Amino acid sequence: MISQRRLPKREDKESLTEDASNTRKQPPSRKTKKSRVQNEIEENDSIFVKLLKTSGIILKTRESQIQLAVDQIVFQKKLFQTLRKHPSYPKILEEFVSGLESYIEDQDSFRNCLLSCERLQDEEASAGTSYSKSLIKLLLGIDILQPAVIKTLFEKLPEFLFERVNSDGISMPRLIVSQLKWLDRVVDGKDLTTKIMQLISIAPENLQHDFITSLPEILGDSQHADVGKELSDLLTENTSLTVPILDVLSSLRLDPKLLSKVRQLMMDKLSSVKLDDLPVIIKFILHSVTATDALEVISELREKLDLQHFILPVWLQASQSKLKNKGRISFSGNQENSRQDCVLLLFDVIKSAVRYEKTISEAWIKAIEHIPPVSEHKTFDLAVLIIIYSTNTQTKKYIERVLRNKIRSGCFEEELLQSTFYIHYFVLKDLCPSILSLAQNLLHSLDQSIILFGSLLYKYAFKFFDTYCQQEVIGALVTHTCSGNEAEVDTALDVLLELVVLNLSAMRLNAVFVKGILDYLDKMSPQQIRKLFYILSTLTFSKQHEGSSHIQDDMHLVVRKQLSSTILKYKLIGIIGAVTMAGIMAADRSRSSSLTQGNADLSSAQYTQVTSLLQLVHSCSEQSPQASALYYDEFANLLQERKLAPKVLEWVGQTILNDFQDAFVVDLCAVPNGDCPFPVKALYGLEEYNSCDGIAINLLPLLFSQDFAKDGSRMTSQDSENKLVSPLCLPPYFRLLRLCVARQHNGNLEEIDGLLDCPVFLTDLEPGERLQSMSVKERSFMCSLIYLTLNWFREVVNAFCGQTSPEMAGKVLSRLKHIVELQSILEKYLAVTPDYVPPLATFDLEAVDVIPHNSTAISAKIRKQGMIGSGRKRKRGGNTTSSHDTLSKEDGSECDPTPSDRGQLEKELKGKEEKTVALPNYHAFFRELDMEVFSVMHCGLVTKFILDSEMHTEATEVVQLQPPELLFLLEDLSHKVENMLTPVGRRIPFLKSRGSQTIGFSHLHQRSASEIARCVVQLLTPLCNHLENIHNYFQCLTADNQGIVDGPEMQVQEYHLMSSCYQRILQIFHGLFAWSGFSQPENQNLLCLAFEILTNRLKQREPDQSLEELLTQSFHYLQNFHHSIPSFQSALYFLRLLMVILEKSTAPAQKKEKIASLARQFLCRVWPSGEKEKSSIPNDQLQALLGIYLEHTDSVLKAIEEIAGVCVPELISSSKDASSSTFPTLTRHTFVIFFRVMMAELEKTVKSLQAGTAADSQEIHEEKLLYWNMAVRDFSILINLIKVFDNRPVLHVCLKYGRLFVEAFLKQCMPLLDFSFRKHREDVLSLLETFQLNTRLLHHLCGHSKIHQDMKLTEHVPLLKKTLELLVCRVKAMLILNNCREAFWLGNLKNRDLQGEEIISQNSQESTADESEDDTSSQVSKSKAMEVDEDDEANDGEKEQDSDESDDDSD
Repeated sequence: MISQRRLPKREDKESLTEDASNTRKQPPSRKTKKSRVQNEIEENDSIFVKLLKTSGIILKTRESQIQLAVDQIVFQKKLFQTLRKHPSYPKILEEFVSGLESYIEDQDSFRNCLLSCERLQDEEASAGTSYSKSLIKLLLGIDILQPAVIKTLFEKLPEFLFERVNSDGISMPRLIVSQLKWLDRVVDGKDLTTKIMQLISIAPENLQHDFITSLPEILGDSQHADVGKELSDLLTENTSLTVPILDVLSSLRLDPKLLSKVRQLMMDKLSSVKLDDLPVIIKFILHSVTATDALEVISELREKLDLQHFILPVWLQASQSKLKNKGRISFSGNQENSRQDCVLLLFDVIKSAVRYEKTISEAWIKAIEHIPPVSEHKTFDLAVLIIIYSTNTQTKKYIERVLRNKIRSGCFEEELLQSTFYIHYFVLKDLCPSILSLAQNLLHSLDQSIILFGSLLYKYAFKFFDTYCQQEVIGALVTHTCSGNEAEVDTALDVLLELVVLNLSAMRLNAVFVKGILDYLDKMSPQQIRKLFYILSTLTFSKQHEGSSHIQDDMHLVVRKQLSSTILKYKLIGIIGAVTMAGIMAADRSRSSSLTQGNADLSSAQYTQVTSLLQLVHSCSEQSPQASALYYDEFANLLQERKLAPKVLEWVGQTILNDFQDAFVVDLCAVPNGDCPFPVKALYGLEEYNSCDGIAINLLPLLFSQDFAKDGSRMTSQDSENKLVSPLCLPPYFRLLRLCVARQHNGNLEEIDGLLDCPVFLTDLEPGERLQSMSVKERSFMCSLIYLTLNWFREVVNAFCGQTSPEMAGKVLSRLKHIVELQSILEKYLAVTPDYVPPLATFDLEAVDVIPHNSTAISAKIRKQGMIGSGRKRKRGGNTTSSHDTLSKEDGSECDPTPSDRGQLEKELKGKEEKTVALPNYHAFFRELDMEVFSVMHCGLVTKFILDSEMHTEATEVVQLQPPELLFLLEDLSHKVENMLTPVGRRIPFLKSRGSQTIGFSHLHQRSASEIARCVVQLLTPLCNHLENIHNYFQCLTADNQGIVDGPEMQVQEYHLMSSCYQRILQIFHGLFAWSGFSQPENQNLLCLAFEILTNRLKQREPDQSLEELLTQSFHYLQNFHHSIPSFQSALYFLRLLMVILEKSTAPAQKKEKIASLARQFLCRVWPSGEKEKSSIPNDQLQALLGIYLEHTDSVLKAIEEIAGVCVPELISSSKDASSSTFPTLTRHTFVIFFRVMMAELEKTVKSLQAGTAADSQEIHEEKLLYWNMAVRDFSILINLIKVFDNRPVLHVCLKYGRLFVEAFLKQCMPLLDFSFRKHREDVLSLLETFQLNTRLLHHLCGHSKIHQDMKLTEHVPLLKKTLELLVCRVKAMLILNNCREAFWLGNLKNRDLQGEEIISQNSQESTADESEDDTSSQVSKSKAMEVDEDDEANDGEKEQDSDESDDDSD
């Protein structure tokens, strides 16, 4: 046999291993040995010695080796023949064995018999192997001697069980058992098995391990089953033998049931085993896995294996010491090293299993994938996923998909990832390239939570791994930063920023890599440039470091190069970088030094360096008003974010205050008398001043000097002789001034409070009758003047909104009123100046690139329309607002929150048709309001004191936040909430850059989304107050006018104002609660706080309420407002708000029914129509609300049947312009919307119904059959409506969703009919009869589409025809399956149109034979199915008929 020929080689290895100690005793010369031991030959007359000598074995005395004079095989053959041919055979065998027993009674002799023999023949004479077996092994190779020799060995072995190992290191029991290994043939395997198992049971523990591990090399395959059973029993009795037993069981050919039993036994003991045994146990479990039970075994294994129990106490301490020792861990003692080695060995076992066994790797991934979100995920799960990701390239996409799903569901969070790196650091450090590859792929996602997880992988890889890996992390992040993908750039820069904070010293070593990003500045947004310069400045300037001096030089070089550029874009980049650098240089000492003021300031050299850099920026930017304005804004942002050194702050304060007064502030009595065509007046003052007292903002003269005196070049450089600066710089300069004063005086602005109430040098702004007589240049000048005034007031409100005194609050409210008034005036000027481009209000790169294009698009659209435009067309022409604003503009005037509609409404009521525009189109040209401004909504009634000249109270005036000012604030807040809290993927349209979305929100985007959410939560109380007040207003209005708004004009205007406020508040609530950040654990407390505020509006909150209880009470609080919803769009936002709250609930059933009830109420309401429109309900909003109703109702089929079967007939029977009495929102104009939504929801509902199986109970079959009857009945009602409403959109919907419904019928219903036909034959036939009429109508619709040659309709015909053909074949198969084939027959079906008239083809009149080319129909005859007469009655009783056109017709 082949195995027997290979066996000597294995014996060779075994003998060489066992007899290694004896090889040292081999003499260098065999001749010398021969002559020396000649007189040590055993002289004995026993038959044993004689036969051995005859066969070629020379026995020796004492410790000398036994000599083998012939080849081993020759010896065995001679001895066998001698014994076999001996006259006294078989008695001679007993005598021979007796001689052996006598000889081995001497321990030395026995030892010699167990050791290899010495060979005397020459090497060339050896016909076998190059080693010698022992005498005992040679005798065991002779079949007739083997049983007796084995018996002798086992009788002899107990003598040595409890003896110590000899001085030469040889263990006699091990040596004896080794003789039984790799025998060519075992004569009596069963007896040998019995003996060795008995021996194992009585041996000491240390020998038991060796005996057990030797079993696979001793026993034959036939004995594996018996040994496996006995070992499994021994496993339960003696747990200390777990490792050797499992090792042996893995090598035996055993019954799968036995392996499964042992595996389950080990699985139950996993929680209590020693760490040293764990690798072998896991190896056995994974080795015994089969393809059928892999998923089950792996799932149980990951559930019961708790590595943290072994690793956490030692390794957490080691990880912490590693952080202190810069990445080097030193364990003390062998125990820690042993534990570490065991865990590494365990993961090596897992690596090997998942690398070479595809079944195990896939099962492990599926086991983790199927863990429910409510279960606890372990660090071991994440570590195994990373291991599989690194070892098996074929499963990388699968693992990434699992990771993404787990991250989205909140199962894999930052805490779990951090723990994984802490606990499994030693395993993961070798997988660094794979971890970085995974992080790179995750960063390409659009989901913010997945991007965050990828960034955390980079962060923790840098934190825990060595210097080489840290360098790789930085290299990967730099690659992301230079990729040009905005989301990747933002994330990579955020990670680099975190790493600077986390480990500044390690980041300094890699600063040269980060510096390379400076070459890609022109592709970055302003915020990204700020982050980059902040990172580099922190690395180079935060501490004097020898290695960073060249980077400092490079940064100064780049900044100076950018500042000196003549291209505005690069100059702006230089300004941003220089100001960021100055902030780090000035802030370093104040944060890192001691508490004493003297030490906290900068040194003279540092102070000089900072001031010289700022002076350089100022000198390089003063030639460009836009660059100067950006410099002031950047410096203001710097002061707002961090504290500068006192010396620098003092220098900045003095410089700014003096320059501002010189540039923009004049005495009130110094009214300029120039050649300005407009009379200059001091307007919008809040205090009464004497003619020579007080100050004013010198706005109009500054603007005139640039617009008219310079021939309209607003952006020219300043006139150094007159020391004039551009009025464009007024708002940003004031912002810098007030932040500097606030920083110097701890928020107190008394030093500059005169700027709040001082007037502005303007002219009469109300256009009146002179508007049409103005030249284009004059109108543009007036627009610019109003813009600058508005932006000045906006910055004033930003500055003083936080002041606590009532006097200040009253003045801020007055300024808000002025802003609203000026906006209404500006609308009138903009309406007659279509090509006007306003002065910039934001000055960063995005505004430079996008705004001029935006203005050009607006004017081009207007010119295309050939008109300056009324409000509605003007809005559509220049729409750049968000989707929510688009919805509001398409709605009626009662839903439009924009000031333009209020102005238009007022003028229309007066009978004067004037032209206006929508200011939201120009939002990017207004200064940004700070989030702190909205604190104004907290104040109710404010008492303002009017003082006389002697500062005595002359009168008091009560100032209140009026609806126009409230709407102004709510609009701005809703835009901010949408911009910051709406997911990026939803907010950015296709082929539109994110930069266009951030214009006008540059200050906002310097704060995180969580900060904005916290600010909005703090505003919930005043928002709820205003919501309740508006609710009460509409309740009273409804009670007084019975819901009809036809009062005087002021009442109508106020109604629409309050309606817009109502909608904006709901929009803000929806934007807040729809924020995806609430799913993150760190924001759960903020969500609870928001629900607590809403809950407290109903009743005082009870302590220790759960989130679900707070959510339920908040839901009840909000749903109480449904009675006062004033507009359809507000109703839609109201339902969406309730839905996003419902998504966070763990028990949504009852709330879902309430949403359906509210949606139905809104659909059944009569909404007030717009001023010029037939309906105030836009189609997309109606479609959305109807979809919400059908999605949340408990029975979609009943709801569809009610609308299609009750409401539509009401509409048909009513007059042309009337509506359904049940659903007033259903009109002839909106029918196509209802039809589309009902068809889509019907198809979606039946598609989600699982197909029945034959194994289901009878009740389930009946229930599903009833469900499909209702679905087909609804489909029939809807399809037949095309006979009345046969316009093109309705037919298109019918073709599209009709095919989808038929496909769902084929996949979901036909399997049910297969095994329901016998028991429910009548019901099945009735169902098919109804459905056949519908499919015949679909066939007629196909003919109608072709006869009218409508391309939009005919493109659906081929797919629909194919589906109808499949239905014919499927029905035939169902009948054959139920032994009712005779009920199916094919007939000719003529092509007809929607009215049932036959469509005459070209060849039909030539020959009757051509009729065979008509479509065939499958007909299930009820009479046939019931086995009645097979007459022509089949035509009348047909139950299923479908058709397809002939080839000629298709052409």
